Amino acid sequence: MAVNQLSRLQPLLFRSLVRPLRCAPVVPAKLSGAPTLFPSSPCHPAACVRLYATKKAKAKAKGQAKVNISAALVEDIISLDELKEDMMEVVNVLKDDFTRNLSIRTSPGALDHIVVSTPDGKFPLNQLGQVSMKSPQLIMVNMSSYPEATAAAACALRESSMNLNPEVDGTIIKVPVPKVTREHRENLAKTAKQFSNKAKDSVRRVRSNAIAQVKKAKEGQSEDTIRLVEKQIQQMVDNITADIDKQLAAKTKELLS
Repeated sequence: MAVNQLSRLQPLLFRSLVRPLRCAPVVPAKLSGAPTLFPSSPCHPAACVRLYATKKAKAKAKGQAKVNISAALVEDIISLDELKEDMMEVVNVLKDDFTRNLSIRTSPGALDHIVVSTPDGKFPLNQLGQVSMKSPQLIMVNMSSYPEATAAAACALRESSMNLNPEVDGTIIKVPVPKVTREHRENLAKTAKQFSNKAKDSVRRVRSNAIAQVKKAKEGQSEDTIRLVEKQIQQMVDNITADIDKQLAAKTKELLS
C-alpha cells in the first residue's frame, strides 16, 4: 500500500521540480547543443555567462583615473595663471593682426585701427579727425579739429597695409577705396589663415617652454604629479587652439560674405 501511495506522489514531486524552471525559460535556439534537464520539458537550464571588460572599456577607465593634486603644489612647479596670460596674449595679437591687415575697407570703422604719430604722441585716427563714408568708393577724413596732424594722418593712411592712396585737400583727406573683388577677399582669407598658423606656432612655443620648466622641477616630484601638470598645460593649449580656430572661422566668414 505504501508503494502505491508513493507512486501516486511521484507525478506531483516531478511537477514541483519542473515548475520553477519555467519562470525564466531560455530560448532553445541559443542553447541548441545543450542537453535538457528533463526530456519531457521544453525548458533548458539558464546559461552562466561571464562578462569580460573590453580593451576600449579598460582604456576609458584608465583615462578617467585622476590624481588629486593641490593648487599650491602646482604653483611650486609652474604658474598656470602666467602661462594662460602668455597664451591669451597670442590670441590678442592675432585679433590685432586681423583688424589691422584684413579690413574690407567698406565702412568708416575700417580706419579705426590707423594710428597717427604726432609731436604730442600717438593717437588713433578717429580721435584726431572725423571719419565718414562719402560713397562706397570714398572715405573722407575731416582734420579741422586737429589741422596740424593732417600730413601725419595722410602718411599713416598711406603706410598702412590697406593699400590706400589718400589725397589731401586742405584739412580734408580723401581716401579712395579700391573696389573689393572676390579675388581680393579670397587673398585676405588666405592671409587670415597664415596669421592663425603663426598664432598656433606661438602657442606651441609657449607650451614647449612650459614643459621644459616642468621637467626641470621633476626631481622631488612624483611622476603622477608631473604627468598631471603636463596634462593641464596641454588642456590649456587645446582651449587656446580652439579659440584661434574660432577666430579664424569668424574672420573668414566676414571676409568671404
